[in-house]
Amino acid sequence: MSARNNKANKAAARERLRLERERQAKKDRVRRQLIVAGSTVGVLALAAGVGFAVMQANKPDHWEAAKDEKNVTAPKNTSGENGTTVVIGKPEAKKTLEVYEDPRCPSCAAFEQGVGETMKKDVAEGKYKVQFVGATFLDNADQGQGSKNAMSALGAALDVSPEAFSAYKAALYSKEFHPQGSDKFAKDSYLLEIAETVPALKDNAAFKKNVEDGTFDAWAMKMSAKFDKSGMGGTPALKMDGKRVTVEGGKNPPMTAEEYRTTVDKALAG
Repeated sequence: MSARNNKANKAAARERLRLERERQAKKDRVRRQLIVAGSTVGVLALAAGVGFAVMQANKPDHWEAAKDEKNVTAPKNTSGENGTTVVIGKPEAKKTLEVYEDPRCPSCAAFEQGVGETMKKDVAEGKYKVQFVGATFLDNADQGQGSKNAMSALGAALDVSPEAFSAYKAALYSKEFHPQGSDKFAKDSYLLEIAETVPALKDNAAFKKNVEDGTFDAWAMKMSAKFDKSGMGGTPALKMDGKRVTVEGGKNPPMTAEEYRTTVDKALAG
Protein backbone atom coordinates (compact mmCIF):
# COMPACT_ATOMS: atom_id res chain seq x y z
CA MET A 1 0.00 0.00 0.00
CA SER A 2 1.32 3.47 -0.89
CA ALA A 3 1.98 6.08 1.72
CA ARG A 4 -0.65 8.23 0.03
CA ASN A 5 -3.38 5.62 0.33
CA ASN A 6 -2.39 4.89 3.92
CA LYS A 7 -2.78 8.60 4.82
CA ALA A 8 -6.16 8.75 3.03
CA ASN A 9 -7.46 5.74 4.89
CA LYS A 10 -6.37 7.15 8.22
CA ALA A 11 -8.03 10.48 7.41
CA ALA A 12 -11.27 8.74 6.46
CA ALA A 13 -11.23 6.74 9.70
CA ARG A 14 -10.68 9.87 11.76
CA GLU A 15 -13.62 11.54 9.96
CA ARG A 16 -15.91 8.61 10.62
CA LEU A 17 -14.90 8.62 14.28
CA ARG A 18 -15.58 12.38 14.50
CA LEU A 19 -19.03 12.02 12.95
CA GLU A 20 -19.87 9.13 15.24
CA ARG A 21 -18.83 11.18 18.28
CA GLU A 22 -20.99 14.10 17.10
CA ARG A 23 -24.01 11.80 16.63
CA GLN A 24 -23.51 10.31 20.07
CA ALA A 25 -23.15 13.72 21.65
CA LYS A 26 -26.37 14.82 19.97
CA LYS A 27 -28.18 11.75 21.29
CA ASP A 28 -26.86 12.46 24.76
CA ARG A 29 -28.10 16.07 24.62
CA VAL A 30 -31.58 14.97 23.48
CA ARG A 31 -31.74 12.35 26.24
CA ARG A 32 -30.77 14.90 28.88
CA GLN A 33 -33.38 17.33 27.58
CA LEU A 34 -36.08 14.65 27.73
CA ILE A 35 -35.09 13.73 31.30
CA VAL A 36 -35.23 17.37 32.40
CA ALA A 37 -38.56 17.88 30.64
CA GLY A 38 -39.98 14.74 32.18
CA SER A 39 -38.81 15.75 35.62
CA THR A 40 -40.39 19.17 35.21
CA VAL A 41 -43.70 17.63 34.18
CA GLY A 42 -43.53 15.27 37.14
CA VAL A 43 -42.88 18.11 39.56
CA LEU A 44 -45.72 20.11 38.06
CA ALA A 45 -48.03 17.11 38.23
CA LEU A 46 -47.02 16.49 41.83
CA ALA A 47 -47.58 20.12 42.69
CA ALA A 48 -50.97 20.01 40.99
CA GLY A 49 -51.85 16.85 42.87
CA VAL A 50 -50.85 18.32 46.19
CA GLY A 51 -52.76 21.48 45.40
CA PHE A 52 -55.86 19.45 44.53
CA ALA A 53 -55.54 17.40 47.71
CA VAL A 54 -55.24 20.56 49.81
CA MET A 55 -58.23 22.05 48.04
CA GLN A 56 -60.28 18.91 48.69
CA ALA A 57 -59.19 18.81 52.32
CA ASN A 58 -60.29 22.41 52.79
CA LYS A 59 -63.56 21.84 50.95
CA PRO A 60 -66.48 21.16 53.33
CA ASP A 61 -67.76 17.60 53.08
CA HIS A 62 -71.39 16.82 52.33
CA TRP A 63 -72.59 16.91 55.93
CA GLU A 64 -70.66 20.08 56.72
CA ALA A 65 -72.28 21.70 53.70
CA ALA A 66 -75.70 20.45 54.85
CA LYS A 67 -75.03 21.88 58.29
CA ASP A 68 -74.59 25.35 56.79
CA GLU A 69 -77.51 25.07 54.37
CA LYS A 70 -79.81 28.09 54.57
CA ASN A 71 -82.76 26.74 52.60
CA VAL A 72 -83.79 23.72 54.64
CA THR A 73 -86.36 21.26 53.35
CA ALA A 74 -88.27 20.09 56.42
CA PRO A 75 -90.47 16.99 56.51
CA LYS A 76 -94.21 17.27 56.74
CA ASN A 77 -95.70 16.95 60.22
CA THR A 78 -93.13 19.30 61.75
CA SER A 79 -93.22 22.87 63.04
CA GLY A 80 -90.89 25.49 64.45
CA GLU A 81 -87.69 26.89 63.00
CA ASN A 82 -86.41 24.66 60.18
CA GLY A 83 -89.09 22.11 61.10
CA THR A 84 -87.12 20.87 64.10
CA THR A 85 -90.14 20.65 66.41
CA VAL A 86 -91.40 17.08 66.12
CA VAL A 87 -94.36 16.25 68.37
CA ILE A 88 -96.08 12.86 68.30
CA GLY A 89 -99.42 12.33 70.03
CA LYS A 90 -102.84 13.82 70.58
CA PRO A 91 -102.85 17.65 70.38
CA GLU A 92 -105.14 17.87 73.41
CA ALA A 93 -102.66 16.06 75.68
CA LYS A 94 -101.67 18.58 78.34
CA LYS A 95 -98.19 17.28 79.11
CA THR A 96 -95.23 16.88 76.76
CA LEU A 97 -92.39 14.43 77.37
CA GLU A 98 -89.21 15.48 75.58
CA VAL A 99 -87.15 12.52 74.38
CA TYR A 100 -83.53 13.00 73.33
CA GLU A 101 -81.94 10.20 71.30
CA ASP A 102 -79.04 9.49 68.92
CA PRO A 103 -79.83 6.80 66.30
CA ARG A 104 -76.50 4.99 66.83
CA CYS A 105 -76.64 5.13 70.63
CA PRO A 106 -76.65 1.61 72.15
CA SER A 107 -78.22 2.94 75.36
CA CYS A 108 -80.99 4.54 73.31
CA ALA A 109 -81.62 1.17 71.69
CA ALA A 110 -81.83 -0.45 75.15
CA PHE A 111 -84.17 2.36 76.27
CA GLU A 112 -86.49 1.90 73.29
CA GLN A 113 -86.49 -1.88 73.66
CA GLY A 114 -87.25 -1.58 77.37
CA VAL A 115 -89.85 1.18 77.48
CA GLY A 116 -90.87 1.87 73.89
CA GLU A 117 -94.13 -0.07 74.02
CA THR A 118 -95.12 1.55 77.32
CA MET A 119 -94.45 5.01 75.88
CA LYS A 120 -96.42 4.15 72.74
CA LYS A 121 -99.41 3.03 74.84
CA ASP A 122 -99.29 6.19 76.98
CA VAL A 123 -99.22 8.43 73.91
CA ALA A 124 -102.10 6.54 72.31
CA GLU A 125 -104.15 7.02 75.50
CA GLY A 126 -103.39 10.75 75.50
CA LYS A 127 -101.49 10.77 78.81
CA TYR A 128 -98.90 13.01 77.18
CA LYS A 129 -97.36 13.96 73.86
CA VAL A 130 -93.76 13.13 72.95
CA GLN A 131 -91.42 15.71 71.48
CA PHE A 132 -88.49 14.05 69.74
CA VAL A 133 -85.09 15.75 69.64
CA GLY A 134 -82.46 13.91 67.63
CA ALA A 135 -78.70 13.93 68.18
CA THR A 136 -75.81 12.86 65.95
CA PHE A 137 -72.82 13.34 68.26
CA LEU A 138 -71.81 9.65 68.15
CA ASP A 139 -70.65 10.14 64.56
CA ASN A 140 -67.94 12.45 65.85
CA ALA A 141 -66.20 9.66 67.75
CA ASP A 142 -65.24 7.71 64.63
CA GLN A 143 -65.87 10.17 61.80
CA GLY A 144 -69.03 8.21 61.06
CA GLN A 145 -72.17 9.15 59.16
CA GLY A 146 -74.74 6.69 60.48
CA SER A 147 -76.42 8.93 63.04
CA LYS A 148 -76.80 11.74 60.52
CA ASN A 149 -77.97 9.43 57.74
CA ALA A 150 -80.49 7.67 59.98
CA MET A 151 -81.77 11.04 61.20
CA SER A 152 -82.35 12.07 57.60
CA ALA A 153 -84.18 8.79 56.96
CA LEU A 154 -86.34 9.42 60.04
CA GLY A 155 -87.22 12.73 58.41
CA ALA A 156 -88.27 10.85 55.29
CA ALA A 157 -90.48 8.59 57.43
CA LEU A 158 -91.99 11.60 59.22
CA ASP A 159 -92.76 13.08 55.81
CA VAL A 160 -95.00 10.04 55.25
CA SER A 161 -96.78 10.24 58.63
CA PRO A 162 -96.15 10.53 62.38
CA GLU A 163 -97.15 6.87 62.70
CA ALA A 164 -94.59 5.84 60.08
CA PHE A 165 -91.95 7.86 61.93
CA SER A 166 -92.68 6.15 65.27
CA ALA A 167 -92.73 2.69 63.72
CA TYR A 168 -89.52 3.28 61.80
CA LYS A 169 -87.76 4.68 64.86
CA ALA A 170 -88.74 1.56 66.80
CA ALA A 171 -87.37 -0.63 64.00
CA LEU A 172 -84.06 1.26 63.91
CA TYR A 173 -83.61 0.67 67.65
CA SER A 174 -84.77 -2.95 67.59
CA LYS A 175 -82.52 -5.87 68.55
CA GLU A 176 -82.80 -7.13 64.99
CA PHE A 177 -81.51 -4.02 63.25
CA HIS A 178 -79.62 -1.72 65.62
CA PRO A 179 -75.90 -1.80 64.68
CA GLN A 180 -74.63 -1.61 68.29
CA GLY A 181 -71.50 0.42 67.68
CA SER A 182 -70.90 -0.11 63.97
CA ASP A 183 -71.78 2.47 61.32
CA LYS A 184 -74.23 0.40 59.26
CA PHE A 185 -76.77 3.24 59.27
CA ALA A 186 -74.38 5.13 56.96
CA LYS A 187 -75.61 2.89 54.12
CA ASP A 188 -78.87 3.91 52.49
CA SER A 189 -79.38 0.29 51.46
CA TYR A 190 -79.47 -0.82 55.09
CA LEU A 191 -81.89 1.95 56.11
CA LEU A 192 -84.16 0.95 53.23
CA GLU A 193 -83.92 -2.71 54.23
CA ILE A 194 -85.20 -1.81 57.70
CA ALA A 195 -87.97 0.31 56.20
CA GLU A 196 -89.33 -2.74 54.39
CA THR A 197 -90.49 -4.03 57.80
CA VAL A 198 -92.67 -0.94 58.32
CA PRO A 199 -95.99 -1.28 56.41
CA ALA A 200 -96.30 2.44 55.65
CA LEU A 201 -92.77 2.52 54.19
CA LYS A 202 -92.67 -0.85 52.42
CA ASP A 203 -92.34 -0.28 48.65
CA ASN A 204 -92.88 3.43 49.26
CA ALA A 205 -91.23 5.11 46.26
CA ALA A 206 -91.38 8.63 47.72
CA PHE A 207 -89.72 7.52 50.96
CA LYS A 208 -87.03 5.62 49.05
CA LYS A 209 -86.28 8.63 46.84
CA ASN A 210 -86.01 10.99 49.81
CA VAL A 211 -83.57 8.64 51.56
CA GLU A 212 -81.39 8.14 48.48
CA ASP A 213 -81.49 11.81 47.49
CA GLY A 214 -80.75 13.02 51.02
CA THR A 215 -83.77 15.31 50.86
CA PHE A 216 -83.75 15.87 54.61
CA ASP A 217 -79.98 15.88 55.22
CA ALA A 218 -79.93 19.59 56.06
CA TRP A 219 -82.94 19.12 58.33
CA ALA A 220 -81.09 16.32 60.15
CA MET A 221 -78.17 18.67 60.80
CA LYS A 222 -80.49 21.40 62.11
CA MET A 223 -82.10 18.86 64.41
CA SER A 224 -78.65 17.83 65.64
CA ALA A 225 -77.79 21.48 66.28
CA LYS A 226 -80.97 21.80 68.35
CA PHE A 227 -79.79 18.93 70.54
CA ASP A 228 -76.34 20.51 70.88
CA LYS A 229 -77.98 23.67 72.23
CA SER A 230 -80.24 21.78 74.63
CA GLY A 231 -77.55 21.20 77.23
CA MET A 232 -78.63 17.59 77.71
CA GLY A 233 -75.12 16.31 77.12
CA GLY A 234 -75.94 12.67 76.38
CA THR A 235 -78.61 10.23 75.29
CA PRO A 236 -81.08 8.85 76.06
CA ALA A 237 -82.51 11.68 78.12
CA LEU A 238 -86.02 12.70 79.13
CA LYS A 239 -87.47 16.01 80.25
CA MET A 240 -90.97 17.14 81.27
CA ASP A 241 -92.05 20.62 82.34
CA GLY A 242 -88.44 21.76 82.02
CA LYS A 243 -87.15 19.12 84.46
CA ARG A 244 -85.01 16.06 83.80
CA VAL A 245 -86.91 12.81 84.24
CA THR A 246 -84.63 10.31 85.99
CA VAL A 247 -84.99 7.26 88.18
CA GLU A 248 -85.43 7.85 91.89
CA GLY A 249 -82.13 8.86 93.48
CA GLY A 250 -80.19 8.72 90.23
CA LYS A 251 -79.27 10.72 87.15
CA ASN A 252 -80.22 8.18 84.49
CA PRO A 253 -83.53 7.83 82.66
CA PRO A 254 -85.71 4.80 83.36
CA MET A 255 -84.60 1.80 81.28
CA THR A 256 -87.29 -0.75 82.13
CA ALA A 257 -91.06 -0.63 81.80
CA GLU A 258 -91.44 -0.76 85.58
CA GLU A 259 -88.99 2.09 86.17
CA TYR A 260 -90.60 4.08 83.39
CA ARG A 261 -94.11 3.70 84.78
CA THR A 262 -93.08 4.85 88.26
CA THR A 263 -90.84 7.69 87.07
CA VAL A 264 -93.11 9.13 84.39
CA ASP A 265 -96.24 8.90 86.53
CA LYS A 266 -94.42 10.93 89.18
CA ALA A 267 -93.43 13.51 86.55
CA LEU A 268 -97.04 13.69 85.31
CA ALA A 269 -98.29 14.24 88.82
CA GLY A 270 -95.75 16.98 89.43
